[in-house]
Amino acid sequence: MNITTLSRRAVILGAAASLGGCSALSSLNEAARPLDTYDLSPAAGSSAGRRSGQTLVVALPNAPASVATDRIMVKPSAAAVTYLPEARWSDELPALVQSLLVRSIAGTGRMGYVGPAQAGPVPDLALLSRIDAFQVEITGETVTAKIDISLSLLRDRDQSVIKTAAFQDEAVATDDSPAAIVAAFQAMLDTLLPQMATWSAGG
Repeated sequence: MNITTLSRRAVILGAAASLGGCSALSSLNEAARPLDTYDLSPAAGSSAGRRSGQTLVVALPNAPASVATDRIMVKPSAAAVTYLPEARWSDELPALVQSLLVRSIAGTGRMGYVGPAQAGPVPDLALLSRIDAFQVEITGETVTAKIDISLSLLRDRDQSVIKTAAFQDEAVATDDSPAAIVAAFQAMLDTLLPQMATWSAGG
């Protein structure tokens, strides 16, 4: 599949979604066809620095409805949103990002406990996050993956904000295949996750 094909398919899929009966039939056909599933890997932050016995819970990230899905979002233009037709994430994106943050922060070895907000001991700290971008954008012949995630660290006992930061990056995929696009996302995360983990752990 070349860039032109990806762009054309994205526009066609977006147009089909606006048609009543056709949309329902298209959705049924898409649901019946298995999609290749892709996972992303954590990347631990720095282990250097002060170690703490504090407990940290990582809340499920907030995200727009277009992002909060297991599909890989594509923006063929500024106003259009569609998804890679042959691929999906291993989980809905907010849950996947939450897991990546938990494992990356825990990998620093600098905190007493790091886990999701749904379980674990009473926390000292809470990490809130917002996914503003986690998508593929098409400009001419170029396929660019983009990530924009904001973090806020709170003191749990009074919900006061300790600090906030935004982490952004973009990477051009080597081609328009799902494998190349996922590799571009992973390359960004290999840089961003250590930064976010070190920041969250107090570095």
